[in-house]
Amino acid sequence: MITFIALSGFLGAGKTTTLVAAARHLQQQGKRVAVVTNDQGTELVDTKLVRSSLDSVAEVTGGCFCCRFEDLIEVVEELIAGGDVDVVIAEAVGSCTDLQATVVRPLRKFYGDQFVVAPLATVVDPMRLRAFTRAAERGEPESDLSYLFSQQLRESDVLAVNKIDLIGQDDRDRVIDDLRRAYPEATVIGYSAKTGTGLTDLLHAWEQPASWTADLDIDYDRYAAAEAQLAWLNQEFVIDADGAGFSPDVWASSLLTHLAENMQAAGAEIGHAKLTVDSDGELTKMSITGSGTTPSVDLTAAGSPTTATATVNARVACEPAVLDQAVLDAVAHADDIAGTRSRAAEANSFKPGYPRPIHRLAAADV
Repeated sequence: MITFIALSGFLGAGKTTTLVAAARHLQQQGKRVAVVTNDQGTELVDTKLVRSSLDSVAEVTGGCFCCRFEDLIEVVEELIAGGDVDVVIAEAVGSCTDLQATVVRPLRKFYGDQFVVAPLATVVDPMRLRAFTRAAERGEPESDLSYLFSQQLRESDVLAVNKIDLIGQDDRDRVIDDLRRAYPEATVIGYSAKTGTGLTDLLHAWEQPASWTADLDIDYDRYAAAEAQLAWLNQEFVIDADGAGFSPDVWASSLLTHLAENMQAAGAEIGHAKLTVDSDGELTKMSITGSGTTPSVDLTAAGSPTTATATVNARVACEPAVLDQAVLDAVAHADDIAGTRSRAAEANSFKPGYPRPIHRLAAADV
């Protein structure tokens, strides 16, 4: 049977990097892997990145897997029909939770003859975890976003602490020990999707029996309020330069740096902002995972093209109109630095609607 792996995790945790790294590792073991990306909107940076690395790729847009369950099944069946598949890895929207009841259990109950569903893994950014933890230690009231984050942790079979290459050994040990004490039913591992360190531990965890058998008592009003705090923007830009061309890396880095600084000055927290610059198949991809942070580089493109297409995805705790203008300002700044001219497609920023899952099964129902 086909193994189905569902990935959860907050915005900016590194789910897509994990997905690609895990898929490549499984392919090296002789497995045939298909992957599914997911987002509330369309024009996904993650899908472009994954397609630059893997062949069997599909996406579910317009809502999370829980609210687009039939779409998830449809695209997975299309991937399976298109070629032999041993493993499907599906990455859920970063603001989604309650996946055990709305995705994992329905898969096991209704499609158990097709799939062996692996333990649900939540990818954890240790810096984001530290920020939420410190807010609680200062006695600040729990925000709706912090509540959503905690629910993602609570329902996981596997807590996969990513980015361990970015923190020291003492911090790494402390984070993992704290999570093991707080969530004793979960398997807690540390790894780096970027360097590959510890990745085999994650793959091994997916081969173990699922440990999470309780029912998550989630307040859907708070869940919806958390998602509604975030403005979501997906927008494309056509970039033109004169004969000497321009540097896609400079343009991308300048845009994200300006956006991070602007949002920090406005007091608006960035969940994540990521972009690709595509010039004749050469792909630059960078991202930021917080206000005031520096861009992280996933891919860089060679050469100096005279035209390219950029795709920007941003998830920021602000009003959509504020995010629209902030991105336009950042693009104008990038054009000034790189010596380019950019034409924007119509902005597609919005706030997600109330989550209404197709299925929500209790543990006793499976």
